[in-house]
Amino acid sequence: MIIASSARLLLVPVAALLLLAAAPGKTPTPGYPAPAFTLTTFDKRKVTLAQMKGKVVVINYWATWCAPCKAEMPMMHRYFKVNQARGLEMFGVTTEDSVSKSQLKKVSDLLSYPLSNRMSRGYGSIDNAVPSTYIIDRKGIVRHAKKGAYTEREFKAALDPLLAEEA
Repeated sequence: MIIASSARLLLVPVAALLLLAAAPGKTPTPGYPAPAFTLTTFDKRKVTLAQMKGKVVVINYWATWCAPCKAEMPMMHRYFKVNQARGLEMFGVTTEDSVSKSQLKKVSDLLSYPLSNRMSRGYGSIDNAVPSTYIIDRKGIVRHAKKGAYTEREFKAALDPLLAEEA
C-alpha cells in the first residue's frame, strides 16, 4: 500500500512535466499565437511581428543549394506581387550563414518579397528541412507550418481564405 501511494505521488509531477513538454512553447505552432520575432532584411530593414499586425505573414526558410526552394520561389514571388495590396507580407529567410552578400543580392533582385539572413531565435526550418514555411494570420495566430515545398494550389488554398478575412 505504501509503495503504491508513493508511486502515485511520483507520477503526478512526472505527468505535469510531460504535459508542459507537450504544450506549445516559443516555436511557431499552428493554432497558437505566433512568437514575437525580429528579422533584418537584406536591405538592413528591421521587421518585427508587432509591425505586421493586421497582415497575413509568410516566413519561408530556404537555402541556395535547395532545388525545391528554387522551384517554389517564383510561384511565391508571383503570388506576393498579386496579393501584397490585400495585406500580405512575405519574407524569405536563408538557413545558411555562409551565403555571401552578392549571392543573396542576386536572389533578392529576382524576387518581389524581401530576403533575410538574420532572424531571432524561436523560428527556424522545421526539423531542419528546407523549404519550411510558416503562415501567420491577421490576428497573429500561426495557421500553417509546413516542411517541404508548396505547390501553387496548396499555397493559394492556405493563403486565399486568410487574405479574405478582415483585419
